Amino acid sequence: MSNRYLVLVLTEPTDGNEDRFNDYYENTHLDEVIASTGWLSAQRFKLIDEVGEPCPLPYLAAYEAEADTAGAVLNRLNETRPERQQSDSLNKRTGRVWVFEQIGPKHDA
Repeated sequence: MSNRYLVLVLTEPTDGNEDRFNDYYENTHLDEVIASTGWLSAQRFKLIDEVGEPCPLPYLAAYEAEADTAGAVLNRLNETRPERQQSDSLNKRTGRVWVFEQIGPKHDA
């Protein structure tokens, strides 16, 4: 049985490459990730305000995925990396990834 997951990825551009980073992430990277088996959707956000502990990185990508385990989600992401275009505008040293398992239904307005 497959489970639903929300994968949250915090990122930032390399110095001086914010426009290239945003173009790459929005117009290449997201679509390449969700083209892989098990990835359902992707959407980006930019930090504009915060309360409490400061967020270390300004950009968030939220992906919905389906797999048997959280490990399978991350394995698929890593296995398909060579198939995806890479960009030096993405700071690969600072990115962070969290995987959350869905535990209840989505509530819509």
